[in-house]
Amino acid sequence: MKDTEIKSYVKERYGGIARSGGGCGCGSTCCGPVPVDTIAKVVGYSEDELAAVPEGANLGLGCGNPTAIAALKPGETVVDLGSGAGFDAFLASRKVGPTGKVIGVDMTPDMLERARDNAKKGNITNVEFRQGEIENLPVESNTIDTIISNCVINLSTDKPKVFEEAFRVLKPGGRIAVSDIVLLEPLPDYVRDSVAAYTACVSGANLKEEYLGAIKRAGFDDIEVVGENIFDLDFIDMAPELMKDAEALGITEGMIQHISETIVSVKVQAVKPAK
Repeated sequence: MKDTEIKSYVKERYGGIARSGGGCGCGSTCCGPVPVDTIAKVVGYSEDELAAVPEGANLGLGCGNPTAIAALKPGETVVDLGSGAGFDAFLASRKVGPTGKVIGVDMTPDMLERARDNAKKGNITNVEFRQGEIENLPVESNTIDTIISNCVINLSTDKPKVFEEAFRVLKPGGRIAVSDIVLLEPLPDYVRDSVAAYTACVSGANLKEEYLGAIKRAGFDDIEVVGENIFDLDFIDMAPELMKDAEALGITEGMIQHISETIVSVKVQAVKPAK
């Protein structure tokens, strides 16, 4: 798959999710019949957090709770990479307070429209949503205290550039706190080459050491994995066509189970050096 084809497919897929209001992305039970609030609880959100955001902000697309590890403070400026319908941005806005600001960045117009509508619905005034790509952030250099992201960076075809951009816009001493999907071993070709698996945050994921290496090469210090869980992936619910491909190739249920155990949800934090 070419990078341009992947980006186009991701835009179309997540734009459709925004329009329909359904969640079918990176949640722990991709495309299954599980309510989005249940998915959110599984990946680390509390009842209070779920109740605090406008209805429709939680699309069940996350694989963790980055605001839980970000240690946000009143008055800070935060960027949410791939902000979607605004779920994490709204949670961050509560922590930075009226003197702080949250900037959500998303490349999908439908998601941006939905997020802005949700902000109005919730009367949330310290959040702004900007259209842009996470490899080329519409944000000035050295202006941001914290960057958060939830199961989005793995969708980028240029992850090193994402972390370079994060480093650029952060103030010296600023930090990143991200939840994402990584791999413990390479995926078989039939999974890696599947568009369906890509948009489910699987086949585009890097090996864990490559992901952490990209953060280090961007210039970050104090890189730490503060949480790690096997990604509870149901291939049949996620992408029936992928399962059909597996059957045609003679892939057994046991082999698929092994693949699922190599897909890991991680919470990572790192710091831009103060000097």
